[in-house]
Amino acid sequence: MHTERTIEEILGRLVGFDTTSRNSNLPLIDWVDAWLQQFGVQGERVFNADGNKANFYATIGPADQPGYILSGHTDTVPVDGQNWLTDPYTLTRQGDQLFGRGTVDMKGFLACCLSRVPQLVAADLKAPVHLAFSYDEEVGCQGVPGLLEVLCDRPVKPKACFVGEPSSMEVVVAHKAKQSYRAEFTGLACHSSQAPHGVNAVSYAARLVQFVDSVAIRLGEGVQGELYDVPVSTAHVGVMRGGTALNIVPERAVVDFEFRVLPTEDIDVVAAEVAYFAASLDAEMKQRNPDCGVQLSRISAFPGLDTDPEAEVVRLACQLADDPKLKKVAYGTEAGLFSTRLGVPTVVVGPGSINQAHKPNEFVDIEQLERCGAFVDRLLEHCRG
Repeated sequence: MHTERTIEEILGRLVGFDTTSRNSNLPLIDWVDAWLQQFGVQGERVFNADGNKANFYATIGPADQPGYILSGHTDTVPVDGQNWLTDPYTLTRQGDQLFGRGTVDMKGFLACCLSRVPQLVAADLKAPVHLAFSYDEEVGCQGVPGLLEVLCDRPVKPKACFVGEPSSMEVVVAHKAKQSYRAEFTGLACHSSQAPHGVNAVSYAARLVQFVDSVAIRLGEGVQGELYDVPVSTAHVGVMRGGTALNIVPERAVVDFEFRVLPTEDIDVVAAEVAYFAASLDAEMKQRNPDCGVQLSRISAFPGLDTDPEAEVVRLACQLADDPKLKKVAYGTEAGLFSTRLGVPTVVVGPGSINQAHKPNEFVDIEQLERCGAFVDRLLEHCRG
């Protein structure tokens, strides 16, 4: 016999799975699959190459009709080194807030969707609701492309997609594109007293950092995007490592950096500018010693989102959210991939504030979960025709 569960109960189960991106998400997917099967809903899995992670896709309602995707990722960022006041993998209620890793980013949205499965199954839907749960979003949206490749071959394309990243239940119509890179420097080590005879990998890495910072300054003075919380394109260096001891000219250095660019600008042009500078450093190092140089590789990339504010998906999302406000955000999501690769009109709308994401003592307001549940309820009524 089926037992309905509240959003909080389901969220507690989801938070209990440590789905940090370095881990498998299959135990969580198994639980979701079993929950849906209680109501006669069959899901499908699209695995990664190693078979230890999977996207999950399920359809409720007539599969031969165009419907609506509710999309979210199952992975979370690590808790390593963070000062949590509660167990991050045990949902803890304090007043009107629920604490735990992933509560806002973005298991709260998944719980809202799953809590409405009994009602969706019982309804006479004229248009289907699709649940699309991905993996490895937090490490560069690396999981969902496999699912989109499968969905592209389906004969019926969905009408729209709602990605439930935390937006305080306001409708996000645009976000920036992102590309991230790693530059690995190979120098020539020697005793620091003989520094001119070595090739200092850290010094060359520092020059690249300085160049990326100059690009950041220029972007900050450039085009401004209307409605964005951070209205300019950005460049950022997040990691720099190198050297072993003060009296050794360092042989190795690594720099990780990223660009987040407004969808109206060409991110490839920005990336190419830095790549050209890295190539000049490579040539200079090789001139000093042919075994030295710079290897530049791309870590991750995803497209921006730029949905027309007048589009039907925006009008419907505002109606379902019961909120006419639109916004654009600096953070990235899988929405740009649904829009560009699947060709489905997409917006971002989900419970909680992005200001709580990735932090210790992450939480979501219960009021936000209730608003998200009401969003799915209105979608159900819409799909009943």
